[in-house]
Amino acid sequence: MPSIIVIFPKLEDAKKIKNLLMRNGFKVDGVFTSGAQALSLADDLQGGVIVCGYRFSDMIYSELYEDLPPNFEMLLVASPKYLAYVQPGIVCLSMPIKLNELTSTLAMMFSAQQRRRKKLRSQPVKRSQEEQRIIDEAKGVLMERNHLSEGDAHKYLQKCSMDSGTNLVESAQMVLRLMQQQQEE
Repeated sequence: MPSIIVIFPKLEDAKKIKNLLMRNGFKVDGVFTSGAQALSLADDLQGGVIVCGYRFSDMIYSELYEDLPPNFEMLLVASPKYLAYVQPGIVCLSMPIKLNELTSTLAMMFSAQQRRRKKLRSQPVKRSQEEQRIIDEAKGVLMERNHLSEGDAHKYLQKCSMDSGTNLVESAQMVLRLMQQQQEE
């Protein structure tokens, strides 16, 4: 589950939000009163949501938003008078907060993050010309030496990559080194 960091100017308010979330199955990684503390933790985490108020002990929400790592989103909880001026990209809930709105909004945000991560993983890997040359050379050696088609040579490299826990380029380099060693013997 993605991380949640809670930041409010009053520690008691932040702890109340944390307790509400934890009772409803969410994992809260940190509770803070300053944006700097939250940013420090966010830099160490893989991604998630910052649940926060409008102002903290050291900055306001917009300053925090500008410095957030790209894998974090913000859920701003504030009175309606402040929400009218919120910049795009920030999800908002107005005070007083309702538990079902908070939990359903977080669930929606996590679901959207998961879809974005899945979409990024499904995009083809961008390789440099040198990396592509190494893969093509290894496939060529496999095709010539083992009489494989290009597709079968590529599948072989992929299988070697998965079995050894290395990427495709490293597997191609291993194949080339092995072939070179065999030629030298």
